[in-house]
Amino acid sequence: MRPKSSRITPSNLTRKHRGLIRGLNRSFARDDKSPQVVRKTAQPAEPTVCARCGAIYVRKTWSRSHKLTDEMLEQRHWGFCPACQQVSHLEAQGKLVIRGDGVGAQESLIRSRIENVAQQAARQQPERRIVSIDTIGSDGGLEVLTTSQKLAHRLAHELKKTLHGRASYSWSDDGTLFATVEVSQPKPKTKKAG
Repeated sequence: MRPKSSRITPSNLTRKHRGLIRGLNRSFARDDKSPQVVRKTAQPAEPTVCARCGAIYVRKTWSRSHKLTDEMLEQRHWGFCPACQQVSHLEAQGKLVIRGDGVGAQESLIRSRIENVAQQAARQQPERRIVSIDTIGSDGGLEVLTTSQKLAHRLAHELKKTLHGRASYSWSDDGTLFATVEVSQPKPKTKKAG
């Protein structure tokens, strides 16, 4: 019996080996999956408490649910989380434009849905927040800037689902998301004769 060669050649190249080779040949893939704003800022000392929102940095993550021991409270540092820095500098990783003839009639519903989704996202990850909500154009469209592209995507999806609109997404090379939701005028409900 001939011993198996540990060297990869075309004759013994199996699906498993091809996956290994492709996995090693990702020159432009990033290994750090953290949000872009976190990669831009320096890593704070542990534990750090955000002076604005109260998020706590422990075990390389920002969260509002981290519990600090008495010893950690004595060693805490004060600073600002990446989301608070982004909001103060008006930097956005996601941009959502809501337009159409139904925006004016349903603006309060749209704004409350945006706030609810943003609050839920901020509970799970404090780095996902709304930077601003502005009215644009003469037709009363809305522009929403967010600190993460995932929050903008989530908002667009929820508004599309709630308002029965259409959504389109476009990512730029630097990782920012531009989403558009088209909202049409709600159809009047007809009473059934009975």
